[in-house]
Amino acid sequence: MLKSQKIRESSPELDALKMGMDWKEDDLSKAQILVSSTYGYGHPGSFHLDQLVEEALQSLKKQGAKGASMIVSDICDGIAQGHDGMNYSLVSREMIANMVEVQAKAAPYDGIMMISACDKAVPAHLLAAARLNMPIIQVPGGSMALGKKKTTVDMTARDYARYKRGEISKEKYLETQKLACPSCGACQFMGTASTMQVMAEALGLALPGSALIPANGPYLKEMTDLAASFLTEAVKKDLKVKDIVTKKSIENAIAVHAAIGGSSNALLHLPAFAHELGIEIDGNLFDEINRKVPFLVNTIPSGDYPTQYFWYAGAVPEIMERIKEHLHLDVLTVTGKTLGENLQSLADFSYLKGMEEKPALMPEKEKVIFSMDSPINEEGAIAVLKGNLAPEGSVVKHSALPEEMKDFVGRARVFDQEEEAMEAVLNGDIVSGDAVIIRYEGPKGSGMPEMYYTTEAIASDPKLNKTTALITDGRYSGATRGPAIGHVSPEAASGGPIALVKENDLIEIDIENRSINIIGVSGEEKSKEEISQILNERAKDWVKPEPKFLNGVLGIFTQLAASPMKGAYIDTEYLSNLINKSTK
Repeated sequence: MLKSQKIRESSPELDALKMGMDWKEDDLSKAQILVSSTYGYGHPGSFHLDQLVEEALQSLKKQGAKGASMIVSDICDGIAQGHDGMNYSLVSREMIANMVEVQAKAAPYDGIMMISACDKAVPAHLLAAARLNMPIIQVPGGSMALGKKKTTVDMTARDYARYKRGEISKEKYLETQKLACPSCGACQFMGTASTMQVMAEALGLALPGSALIPANGPYLKEMTDLAASFLTEAVKKDLKVKDIVTKKSIENAIAVHAAIGGSSNALLHLPAFAHELGIEIDGNLFDEINRKVPFLVNTIPSGDYPTQYFWYAGAVPEIMERIKEHLHLDVLTVTGKTLGENLQSLADFSYLKGMEEKPALMPEKEKVIFSMDSPINEEGAIAVLKGNLAPEGSVVKHSALPEEMKDFVGRARVFDQEEEAMEAVLNGDIVSGDAVIIRYEGPKGSGMPEMYYTTEAIASDPKLNKTTALITDGRYSGATRGPAIGHVSPEAASGGPIALVKENDLIEIDIENRSINIIGVSGEEKSKEEISQILNERAKDWVKPEPKFLNGVLGIFTQLAASPMKGAYIDTEYLSNLINKSTK
């Protein structure tokens, strides 16, 4: 018997309350499906999702199920940039996941359709899916069209930095703004939103080829319709998330991430998702897989083309075909078939015929998705660096890194918040050979905001973009390019070595050997033993700063967040330990 029907027998008010809405008497005995979306007026990535919700409800009705729409809207990292709103970005992942859990548990549902498109929305749905362990299907919300004059939304930050430096006029900057966002959907580059849509599919929780369908075309709704039928079958079979996602599924997702040149933020979201499943993964696994799987996808910000072109070139199924030797093809997926079986039966997914309708400006497929014989890079997109500056690890998207920055020694310029660093860059106080350190911006420090504007200020400056590093315990936008190293762990607020760096220390970055170290003081190199002794002495004098946030969601998050390299989730084990200590 379905869960919803069992609970009806013990909850006499339930049926009456539902019939007070749009439920008919015969709906009560059907499979009951929660249609969870992040629809809202917050940004283009969620603004259109109500259309997919309506499509899902009608499709579920045709399948003999009853759908019920619930909304937990997300925020936009782009809109949160440049002010304190960015501090709320990562914690919103936790809050959305919590609210979806509440909605799913407070009423009897037999399955969930999760409809989302963007940076924190898709990861939040994945966290909730893992926690709830029900029959669930993820419906990605698609990709935004390319702007007029080939403009993309990430260009606005770049042109803003150029405008502030006096390189372009205000009119040119405003023109970029006006042209950048011609439709709804995830932004046009392989940022976090696009990456996480791909991850949902690579994990087996979304249909083949469903990630990054053009949001301005008909195939997104067609995919949603088909997803409803697969979910109702999953409900009948009681096919749950933990039946689908295993350690091998997560390894598949990491391999796909390497091949697409995905956002570094996936190294927050996949470990947090795995943790919810009771599977612990670390930076070593990402680095190991990235050393084996080549980087193949030529999309912005590391490459030339928008993500809609990636979909028309074959999208995730095409990538999986090309890196098949690195995948576990026997893993189960939400279709009830294995990954290998899905790849052999792509004709069953009618919306994929839309890939034949190429945009007028699109080049041949091989220029968008490269072959294994001739990859963009022999290794994947991400490197995990460790050393005395980051004992637990740090993350760099080396696919977007200038060759000159792969073996670098620079003079530390230290800032305790991003705004000060940004001002120093724009004022010309940062020069070639500097290693800009931005600290106390990790999960426990500030909620782990993005350092996007500072990275763009450096990456768009021809004097700095091949000679200046940026290192932080915060994180970066998925659109970040250039010499940016983030997620430094342990973070400064936890007393990590990044808190001990002083002006004019020498910082060495060695991508080939995956290391990041403090190697000198006051511009003079020291031995490893001397540096260790110096850091020990500095640690004795270090004073933990007062918390920036004492109440509200940031008060909770900054006190309880796990380290960046573990996924920056709200650490309930840490909370339990605090409670146990206080009661002894």
